[in-house]
Amino acid sequence: MRSRVSRYRTTSRVRRKVLAAAVAAAAALPVLSACGSGYEAGVLNFYPPADGADTFAAIGDKCSAESNGEYKVVTTPLPKGADDQRLQLARRLAGNDSGLDLMGMDVVWTAEFADAGWMVPVPDAMAAEVSARTLGGPLDTAVWKTDEDERERLYAIPFSTNTQLLWYRKDVLKDKVDRRRPASTWDGMLEDALVSGRNGGPTYIMVQGRQYEGLMVWFNSVLVSAGGQVVDPENPDKVTLNDTPEHRAATVRALRTLKAVATAPGADPSLTNSDEGAARLGMESGEALYEVNWPFVFPGMRENAVAGSVPFLDLTKYADLYADSENPPSDRDVLPLNREMQKVFDFAPYPGFEGLPTKTTLGGINIAVASTSEQPDLAFRAAECITSEASQKDFSLNAGPPPVIESIYDDADFRLAYPMAREIKRQLEPDHAAIRPKSPDYQAISTLLQAKLSPVGAWDPETLVDELAEAVQKAIDGEGLVP
Repeated sequence: MRSRVSRYRTTSRVRRKVLAAAVAAAAALPVLSACGSGYEAGVLNFYPPADGADTFAAIGDKCSAESNGEYKVVTTPLPKGADDQRLQLARRLAGNDSGLDLMGMDVVWTAEFADAGWMVPVPDAMAAEVSARTLGGPLDTAVWKTDEDERERLYAIPFSTNTQLLWYRKDVLKDKVDRRRPASTWDGMLEDALVSGRNGGPTYIMVQGRQYEGLMVWFNSVLVSAGGQVVDPENPDKVTLNDTPEHRAATVRALRTLKAVATAPGADPSLTNSDEGAARLGMESGEALYEVNWPFVFPGMRENAVAGSVPFLDLTKYADLYADSENPPSDRDVLPLNREMQKVFDFAPYPGFEGLPTKTTLGGINIAVASTSEQPDLAFRAAECITSEASQKDFSLNAGPPPVIESIYDDADFRLAYPMAREIKRQLEPDHAAIRPKSPDYQAISTLLQAKLSPVGAWDPETLVDELAEAVQKAIDGEGLVP
């Protein structure tokens, strides 16, 4: 007799519009290689993102060895781009590929895949253990209630996360702005940039303004920090950008902020083409006073400063530490570099608005069991190992993105690797975490909002509010966009 989780995939009802998305996704992709396809007892095919693929594979091999022959995890990386990852998984799932057991899921896919019946809910006992150890923000990205669920359920196991911080030139604030601490609000940042420019200092505020998901992340962080939401968290079919005077005011405030950053005197002239990499380079070139970006910019700045390519930060005296590419320096070895860096380039919590709690949009990867799997019970046992505290720590130290298990943030090794561990942990807690709209139509919502927001600042905030609301409603209604 089949187990309870095995029977789930035959009883879940697929929403029509999500099924239509699956068909469109299948049609959009070329025929895939047979590698990893097909059911084989005891073999679990795991499809994680391309970023960190070697570490995912090492974790899978370790878990296989520790299972004492119970299972073998075969890791096949998904494509590099998030959209291509989603489409490949959708094609396999829509085609009922029994060779798909475990999936590395972008945090924004939970509602869509759960409504489609493509994910097996995490068993209650395991869900309770995962919920007890996981920080509230990342946990919320894996929770959803389908039409068939009596309550919200955990549909995936949070594995890694990400949150942007405010990066700033500490030396410039001291010398050109006469400040000891960075601004905590967008208005304060704009004022600091203006003063810095008057005194001959850098004026750019680096953001992600290009028409892509990074723009959606920026808008969502500012909107939620202003007290707004794209859709109702309790009803994903209800647009909340302009449904009440309070929500409309929050959306207008967010849009005014984006426009102010894009059009301020001394603003980055390439802001509407800026992504994470461009923002990092703008800071390293010496043209920026502030930057909002992910934690990867810290080690990136360190290595470039050691190479002598950062004009305001000379760390070339530490070049010997990086002379042997086969033996890079340990996190303890680079402590002196970190201390010198933080005298001129430092980090702080993400900015917001005076009197309101700042919320920062989360990224990350959750691990889910595919409803097509012929061995979901075994897949959950493997997922338990893949997402364990030891695995998450290994991934964060070797592949980069921070973990979701709260206790790791007190680990000495992790804190050496992540000097900003305290700030990251704070932003992963419910009071400071912003989740992108939890909706099975998220992909369409994001695509249409990006199109309306770009180019940033070339619109009137009061007018754009209603255009954004109309675009989100069209996405929910399935109009005007192929998934």
